[in-house]
Amino acid sequence: MIETRTPIRHIVFDIGSVLIHYDPHIAYRPLIPDDAARHEFLETVCTSAWNMEQDRGRTWEEAEAILIAEHPDKAPLIRAFRENWHRMVSHAYDDSVAIMLDLIDSGHDVTMLTNFASDTFRQAQEMYPFLKVPRGVTVSGDVKLLKPEPAIYERHTTDFDLDPGFCLFIDDVEKNVQGARDAGWHAIRFVNAEQLRKDLAGYEMERLRR
Repeated sequence: MIETRTPIRHIVFDIGSVLIHYDPHIAYRPLIPDDAARHEFLETVCTSAWNMEQDRGRTWEEAEAILIAEHPDKAPLIRAFRENWHRMVSHAYDDSVAIMLDLIDSGHDVTMLTNFASDTFRQAQEMYPFLKVPRGVTVSGDVKLLKPEPAIYERHTTDFDLDPGFCLFIDDVEKNVQGARDAGWHAIRFVNAEQLRKDLAGYEMERLRR
């Protein structure tokens, strides 16, 4: 019996925790040295849910104003989130980046789909120029849609003229992976670069450039 592998024409990478590291604790450790106090601040004030609305397109000015009205005594710490954001993305995952760049160099069609605020994404591109190498990117803060909302996957395929049935999405968050599958894509949950290479080997990667 001849083994057949799923054909893939378009590879779509997530960015945070796949290509670059992200951790707000890095930026806040010098500001709130006590671990328990820092965890409490990031779990009750500058929360992931609050930050996600910037990924949806809310401005930092509006976001800061909302929290400062609720926690006026913490105004400097609230403003420190955006001021020190660059410290949160402390390094790239070189092995994962190498996989992405190898795919591009080999003639494969690579784009990116990310939950990211518009301005911090552009800052990240300056910090990590490899984020400018793929054919393009859908940034949630630009389109005012978030993974795993179905509309963002449809928007990405429309904007980049992709056939969903030939797309392979790579993301570290299970609900985003499932969102891609629900949209008719193939999808891999990212664990590490070594596992990603093994997972990619299960697909037939079609080159669009010869």
